[in-house]
Amino acid sequence: MNKVDRFVEIMDTTLRDGEQTPGVAYTPNEKMQLAALLLEKLHVDRLEIASARVSAGEQEGVGRITSWAEKKGYGNRIEILGFVDNHRSVDWITAAGGKVINLLCKGSERHCRVQLNKSPEEHFAQVGAEITYAVGRGLKVNVYLEDWSNGMKDSLPYILSLVQELQQYPVQRIMLPDTLGILNPDTTTRYFQWMRHAFPTLRFDFHGHNDYGLVTANSLAAVLAGANGIHTTVNGLGERAGNQNLFEIVAAINDMSDRKVRARENQFEHVSRTVQMLSGKRVAANAPIIGNDVFTQTCGVHADGDKKGDLYANPLLPERFSRKRRYALGKLSGKASIDKNLEEMGLELEPKLRDRVLQEVIRLGDKKKNITPEDLPFIIADIVRAPGDMMVRVKDYRIVNNRGEEPSAKVTLEINGGDYVGESCGDGGYDAFVKASRKIMKELGYKTPKLLDYEVRIPPGGKTDALVETTITWETDASRPLVTIGIDCDQLVAAIESTVKMLNYVVRHQPQ
Repeated sequence: MNKVDRFVEIMDTTLRDGEQTPGVAYTPNEKMQLAALLLEKLHVDRLEIASARVSAGEQEGVGRITSWAEKKGYGNRIEILGFVDNHRSVDWITAAGGKVINLLCKGSERHCRVQLNKSPEEHFAQVGAEITYAVGRGLKVNVYLEDWSNGMKDSLPYILSLVQELQQYPVQRIMLPDTLGILNPDTTTRYFQWMRHAFPTLRFDFHGHNDYGLVTANSLAAVLAGANGIHTTVNGLGERAGNQNLFEIVAAINDMSDRKVRARENQFEHVSRTVQMLSGKRVAANAPIIGNDVFTQTCGVHADGDKKGDLYANPLLPERFSRKRRYALGKLSGKASIDKNLEEMGLELEPKLRDRVLQEVIRLGDKKKNITPEDLPFIIADIVRAPGDMMVRVKDYRIVNNRGEEPSAKVTLEINGGDYVGESCGDGGYDAFVKASRKIMKELGYKTPKLLDYEVRIPPGGKTDALVETTITWETDASRPLVTIGIDCDQLVAAIESTVKMLNYVVRHQPQ
């Protein structure tokens, strides 16, 4: 038996099998862009870019890629799927400048007899004739055994006879698909061991599908059993549940086998985002390696363990993939989560102030708001400006702002331990709140300042659920205006928080 290659070849089929994802279709320009990205930036070994005989437009697009690849010296790394069709695929591929055909034949007797309505002998003879013709036209030939996994399960003699026949021809690789995603790691291992034992001199690729969510485990099993190559798509694109995700299997091979992959891990983020943009298919936030959340620790215990000794780190360090570890802020946060984020920002807070920041993060987390690091400066600024002992608190409020009706508010303020109720109408919900609050303050003998300016901000890149920072400037009798800030994920609540700080200022500076 030949020694297993140290490097596992990655044959990426994002541009062919990945385009079978519902709703995905690339323009010729996009295919060209992705081909260059995958070969020159990501460094995949081979690229399957199209199926033969799709359309004249597809042939033109393929021609652009093959022409570019030939000039770059990548000609033999570009592959095109072809069919047993009386040489029409071969002619289509050669006309488009292709150098390699991935010839699709039947890898199970049932497919051969039911779909083709042919005997195995008839099919084998036609496959051989197609290979001979392709080689005569100057093409290198790889052969797909479609439905191979079912063939191994149901018709092993058929598989052995077919591959024995293929050994007579100059075939570069035999490509073994789990077409319907039916394998598990045990059966994958067993089937590959049988193939390598029966045909020790041949090169075998594995082409997995993810119907049971087992494709990465199956691909890794194939590698451990001696597969020479693995077929992938970026972000796991493909019909049904998709193909083998390139990023997952590369990391698994590098970390869980004694073999390696040439693909560059530091390009994963860029490649994934580019394909998401061009395909219109977004990956899940918790997708391994590339999901937005996968390098984010949420639990404060985890942040504490990382701070004390990277106790919750595994070999999938974010720096491998040009990413950074993040520590989410929310109701599960602890002091270590705050400290990790402050450290990243280059800030230090005294313990009492840090504890107040933590309590505010937890308060917002109870409102189902996950605080981002971009939110933290808002919270800190808010707390630094807030008095430690609040003399005025909003105990309750009800604001009605129906279309066609004048907005109104009923407000209950707790001032120095007593409860006071005010009601008013206004030009908007916030205006009604302010007027109701002013009534209460006036009854108690306090003079409230005039609003001079009102500004709303959200963090850069924030969405509709982002924290809102409301900054209000008030005219007072002092030499400088009073500026108060409120922070919340609701704009009205943020404005109310800011206003309550003004009311506290008034009570403190106008003692009764």
